Amino acid sequence: MDDPTLHTSTTVLTTSIITFISGFLLGVYSINGHLLPPSLRAEREAQWKDPVESDESDIDEADTILDHAPNWSNGPEADKKQGLRASVTEQIREECKLVLVVRTDLGMTKGKIAAQASHATLACYKTLSKAAQKDPNGRAAQILRQWERRGQAKIAVQVKSEEELLVLQGTARSLGITAEVIADAGRTQIESGSLTVLGVGPAPKSEVDGVTGGLKLL
Repeated sequence: MDDPTLHTSTTVLTTSIITFISGFLLGVYSINGHLLPPSLRAEREAQWKDPVESDESDIDEADTILDHAPNWSNGPEADKKQGLRASVTEQIREECKLVLVVRTDLGMTKGKIAAQASHATLACYKTLSKAAQKDPNGRAAQILRQWERRGQAKIAVQVKSEEELLVLQGTARSLGITAEVIADAGRTQIESGSLTVLGVGPAPKSEVDGVTGGLKLL
């Protein structure tokens, strides 16, 4: 004779297993959209194919700071356009020189010219040094180091008027070249306040030649 208790337990266990399997399959079908109406199913498929971006992904890339390494294969110019190498200063490799422009219309003696040219040299050096102290890796510092390492080249040329001296100074400064003019104290040979010598540079040779290249040597 069958045990009614065993029969009941078997029935409950079987029913539970069938219910679990049915629920699982029903869930899978529901997730895959098989139990959704056609309109909702089409909407869900569209979302899967073309997901909507969140507000966090809507960033203006033009204003984004680049934090990756420079693309060395593109070269310096391409990297500059991409906002890279911003802290790298262009290297000054050309020979640098200082040109001393002397006025010959004042009738200065050789000794007087030498003294005034020395004043102009020192004035240009001090101006460039101040700029180099503000930015030790900047253009002024590089020019100064290059000039000092390669013999501190100095060339003396001549002009015949104060007007020419001032025009050359304005031209040099407009190009970003150091240009200092000396006004005499008037203690010896010439009138006080007379502009005697203009120092142009130190700066790369090609840049200085663009200002004083057409002048005659003293």
